[in-house]
Amino acid sequence: MEVIAPPARRVLERLERAGYEAYLVGGCVRDLLLDRRPGDWDITTAARPEEVLSLFAPQAAATGLKHGTVTVFEGAASFEVTTFRLDGTYADHRHPDAVTFSDSLAEDLKRRDFTVNAIAMDQAGEITDLFGGREDLARGVLRCVGRPEQRLEEDALRIMRALRFSSVLGFSLAPETADAVFQGKSLLREVAVERVREELLKLLCGRCVVPALLQYAEVLGVVLPEILPAVGCDQRNIHHCYDVWEHIARTVGFVPPDAVLRMTMLLHDLGKPGTMTVDEDGTGHFRGHADVSCTLGKTILERLRFDKESTRRILTLVQWHDVPIEQTQKAMRRLLHKLGEQGVRDLLQVKRADNLAQASAYHGRQGQIDTLEALLQQALEQDACFTLRQLAVNGRDLLEQGYRGREVGAALQFMLDAVIDGTLPNEKQALLKVLSTEFASNATE
Repeated sequence: MEVIAPPARRVLERLERAGYEAYLVGGCVRDLLLDRRPGDWDITTAARPEEVLSLFAPQAAATGLKHGTVTVFEGAASFEVTTFRLDGTYADHRHPDAVTFSDSLAEDLKRRDFTVNAIAMDQAGEITDLFGGREDLARGVLRCVGRPEQRLEEDALRIMRALRFSSVLGFSLAPETADAVFQGKSLLREVAVERVREELLKLLCGRCVVPALLQYAEVLGVVLPEILPAVGCDQRNIHHCYDVWEHIARTVGFVPPDAVLRMTMLLHDLGKPGTMTVDEDGTGHFRGHADVSCTLGKTILERLRFDKESTRRILTLVQWHDVPIEQTQKAMRRLLHKLGEQGVRDLLQVKRADNLAQASAYHGRQGQIDTLEALLQQALEQDACFTLRQLAVNGRDLLEQGYRGREVGAALQFMLDAVIDGTLPNEKQALLKVLSTEFASNATE
C-alpha cells in the first residue's frame, strides 16, 4: 500500500494535535487500498469550519462554508477539509438544502455514496470501515451506502459516477445498486451538462469502458439519446460481426485513453441507423453515414458544452474516419496539408480502431494502416513541405516580385500545391522561376 503523502499527513497531525479527530476519506483512501496513487486528498474532521480556518490561517480559504468545507494549503498542495456532517433533503437532486455539523465520524460516513468511498484512515494508517467497503474493494463490487434509491435521488450525478467507476476500476455494480441506477436514470436530466461531460469523459477513458458502454447504454441514453438507435442495429454486412452499438463500444476501447479520440469513436457511426439501406441481396449499406454522424455529433458536443478546439478535432475525425487514403507519399503530403501532423496521427488511430472492431476476416487492412504510418514517418523525416509556413518562399518575397493583394495568397497556394504534388522542389529560386511563367500564364487565362 502506498504511504500517505507527507503534506496530507501534516494536515492530519496538526488537527489531531489541536484535539480534533481527523481522517482521510473518500477516493484517496480507496486508491491507497487499491495501491493506486490518489489524485486528491480529502480530509474529514470534527473541527468546525471556523476552527479549521483559525488553526491553519493564513494558509486556509473558506471555499464551501455552507457545506463545512475549508481549503487548506500545505506547500504546493491543497486539501479540502470538511467537518463531519449530516445532510438534509436534496430538492435539486444534486446538493443538500442544508447540512448539520456533527461530532460523529460514523454519521459522516453514512451519508456518502458508495461503500468503497466510505472508508476513513487516520494519519497512522488505521482504517475505519463501517459498511464493508474493504470487502467490496476486494471483490470488485460497487455498492451504495444504505438504500441505493435514496443515495441516487439525493445526488443524481452518483448515477454517472457509478458508471464511471465501473469503467475506470472494472467494478461490477451490486444487484440492488444496478437496479436503482436503471430505475433512477431519468434523474440524470437534473444534472448540469458540464458535470455530465466530466463524468462521461472519465468513463470513456476507463480501462473497462467496453463492458460499461454495452451494459449501461440505456442509462447513458438519457443524456445521449442519439446513441439509442444504434443499440441492437444489425449491420447486415459481411464486414461486420457486431451491431452498430457494440461496434462503436469496441472501437472506443481500441484507441488510446485520450478524450478526443474516445469521444470520436463514440460518435463516429451514430449516423448508421438513419442512413441504412438494404439491397436485394440483403446486404446493409450506410452511404453518407459520416455526414449524419457529424450532424449528430455536433448536437451532442454543443449540448455538453465541449470547447471549440476539441469539437473541431472530434468532428474532423468523424468526417474523415471512412475516407479512403491512397498509399502514396503524394497522398500523405496532401493529407498532412489538410489535417496537420497531429490530425493525421489521430486519424490513423481512428481507422485502426474502426477496422479492429470489424469482422476478423478484414483485419488484414491493418497492413494498409501500417503502410500509411510508415509514409507519415517518411514525410516527417524528409521534412516534407505541407504548410505555407514551410514553403521556401513567403509573402515578403512575392511583394518584392511585384505581387499585390489577393495575388500574393493565390501565388503562395499555387506553389504549395505544386510542392505537395511533387512537381516542384521546395527551393526558393525554382519556385520563383516557375511562378514568373506558369502562375502568370494561368492567372491571365
